[in-house]
Amino acid sequence: MSLSMTQFWLIAIALLLLIEFATSTLTTIWFAGGSLIALLCAVAGGPVWLQVTLFLAGSAILLLLTRPMAVKILHKGTVATNADSLIGQEAVVTQKIDNLHSTGAVKINGQEWTARSVVQEHVIDVDEIVMVRAIEGVKLIVGKRIDTPETSEE
Repeated sequence: MSLSMTQFWLIAIALLLLIEFATSTLTTIWFAGGSLIALLCAVAGGPVWLQVTLFLAGSAILLLLTRPMAVKILHKGTVATNADSLIGQEAVVTQKIDNLHSTGAVKINGQEWTARSVVQEHVIDVDEIVMVRAIEGVKLIVGKRIDTPETSEE
């Protein structure tokens, strides 16, 4: 059984749309658009070289001209949290930080955060003042303040 170019482009559109829905990366949708243009050419009886040319050109034009606008619209509601501004700030330990037992919390700028020690085996007690060294997901990675005598943790 031979596959006609019309069937080929229909299958390409379906596969590209499935990939787009599965990944939501706004990449394959433009190639599905290019496939639609090539499908219209195939239905009109255009030669294969023209179909492929229209697919490539249509995909490229759609990608270059409409993707930036689509990304801007889709990310319009995204709010920056400025969580990185917490790095280097001091926090107060509100729950003992023990990486081995996956416990720990600190309070910083009036907010409580889950915390882990920068040194795996280091336990930090409640009410100690620590410095935020990094952020991993929703956890602050903390260590002793730099101005304390015990700075040999790293």
